[in-house]
Amino acid sequence: MILLSDPAISRMPIDECGEALFDLRTVQALRLDSRMADPEGFYARLRLGVVDRLVTAQTLLPAELRFLIIEGFRPVERQVRYFDAHVDQLRIAHPDQDEAWYHRQASRYISPPEVAPHVAGAAVDLTLCDPDGHELWLGTEVNDTDTEACHTASTAISAQAREHRRILGEALTTVGLINYRTEWWHWSYGDRYWACVTGASAARYGPATSHHL
Repeated sequence: MILLSDPAISRMPIDECGEALFDLRTVQALRLDSRMADPEGFYARLRLGVVDRLVTAQTLLPAELRFLIIEGFRPVERQVRYFDAHVDQLRIAHPDQDEAWYHRQASRYISPPEVAPHVAGAAVDLTLCDPDGHELWLGTEVNDTDTEACHTASTAISAQAREHRRILGEALTTVGLINYRTEWWHWSYGDRYWACVTGASAARYGPATSHHL
């Protein structure tokens, strides 16, 4: 798979379309979880084109299932903090590597800030729940990157969890989102990684700023 640290990602041009970051708390069709909530409500914002695709994808789910949105937009400062913290963990676990190795390994689970899909408002971390909001088990907790079971195609999970991942992925893929395959919960549309993987000529969304709010 192509990692987010691959130079092919940073070389992708951006043709910024200017879409606003839309507040999911105003979208009754989608259910949000508060575990990653921040005072500014950034976690609940996504580019409008991503929101439209999520609403459509939810109609493709079985009648007894819903999406449970965990996190959308992430300001670049927060992404830098997450990435640097993961690099620090890798330095402790593997003290004899060079900086390029730490950068590449960290990008398996945390995007380098300069190309991060969350920073563009183009990525969403999500899972499935029932109509009452009870979260389904998809093999690991969302954001649990300590095990290979977080890889989307992992076979080290139950048959039921694999089926839940299939249902999630089928609905999202149908509307044009792509998965970062080391994290079953991470899906994006319109960012540089999406453009590279799908063969688009350019990304639709660059890093989001205050004028997108």
